[in-house]
Order: sequence, then C-alpha cells, then structure tokens
Amino acid sequence: MLGITDLSTYLAGLALIVLLPGPNSLYVVSVAARRGPRTGYRAAAGVLCGDAVLMALSAGGVASLLHASPMLFAVVKFAGAGYLTWLAVGMLRGARTLWRRRPGAAEAARSAAAEPGADGAVDVAVDTAAGSAEGERPYRRALVISLLNPKAILFFISFFVQFVDPDYAHPALSFIALGAWAQLFSITYLSVLIFSGTYLAATFQRRRRLRAGLSAAAGTAFLGFAAKLSLSSAG
Repeated sequence: MLGITDLSTYLAGLALIVLLPGPNSLYVVSVAARRGPRTGYRAAAGVLCGDAVLMALSAGGVASLLHASPMLFAVVKFAGAGYLTWLAVGMLRGARTLWRRRPGAAEAARSAAAEPGADGAVDVAVDTAAGSAEGERPYRRALVISLLNPKAILFFISFFVQFVDPDYAHPALSFIALGAWAQLFSITYLSVLIFSGTYLAATFQRRRRLRAGLSAAAGTAFLGFAAKLSLSSAG
C-alpha cells in the first residue's frame, strides 16, 4: 500500500518511539499544566510543524548531509543543546521564585494590579515564574525545540527508509504516508499529555512548593536532554 512494506511493524515501532519521553513532550505537558489545554495545543502545534519540517528534510536527503559533514552536525547539535539549556535555566529560575514566594503574594499582587492607575506590571512579574502565555510564545518555542534536533532528522530517514519499497514508482507518497501516521500518533499522545497536565494542575493548584518542585524537575530534565544531545555523535 503506497509503497509501504510491513506497516504493522512500522506502527508498533512508531508507538514505542512516540512514547519515549523527550524535550518536546515534556515542554507540551509543562505548558498545558500551567496554562491549560488551549495553550497546550499551541505548543503541540509547534511540535507537529517542527516534526513535519524534519520529515520533509529527511526525505530530501538533508540527513545524509548531516551524517557526511561532522562540522555541520556539530553546529546544529550544539545550537540545539544551547537552546535546551536556556529553557532549563528559565524553568529553574522560575521554580526558585515560586518556592520563595510568600503564601498569598500572588493574590495580593493581582489585587494591587486591579486598582485604578495600576499598569499591570506587578501581575506580569508574578506570572513570570510560571511563564506568561503571551511572552512565552509556546508555539514558537516548541517549534524551535523540534527543529534544533539533528538526531531527529537522522532518525526519521533511518527509520522511514526501512519501510519504503525501493521499487515503488512514487517514493514521495510513501514518505508522506509514513509521516502522516507519525503525526497521528504524536497528536494522540500529546492530547493525553495535555489533559493529564491540566488535571494535575487543577489538583495541585494551591500547592505552591509542589509546583516549584515540578518546575525544577522539568528544568533538570531539560539539562539532561541538552547534555545528551551535546554528547551525541552523527553516527
């Protein structure tokens, strides 16, 4: 079908791969927990668009170029690691601010911002630890996280090629079909994460230090992803 060989094996492998934790899914669930499903889906859209670009680049042979040029791979690799580190530092700083905030400080700041003449600056400062939906731009961040991942490009081509019939007359259709399945699995999984994150946020809404701990854990995980990416090789 459309030049795809052994579709059942592909789908089984795809399910396992999608379920593996990574910076994309971690960022989506973090945004959903802090800002709700609507903002979570904005981040998910960034992930899906980034993956679509990587799939297209993979099909076009860019992965072969990265594999053949260690210098180019190193540039993209360290750019991605640096961006993940920047995100991690922001999460850890936000967690520290949230941990040190006095109980009731957020409500008091919001009341002050609502008074006549208040310009809302205090409210913006209060929301900084959790990440303002306007300032954070979840779609753009998720898109950049996806694009700055050279390993993903190499993965897509190495995984997809195994299931494309070399004798099929229109291999581009095969890549499109395989990519469509991957996107379907991804949006399903991200939807589960989005609503799970929202549920957890509602459950622990008043537990300030628990939220700070979760933010710190996410930041630490992002540092781990950055270290793993910076130590990876093209081979």
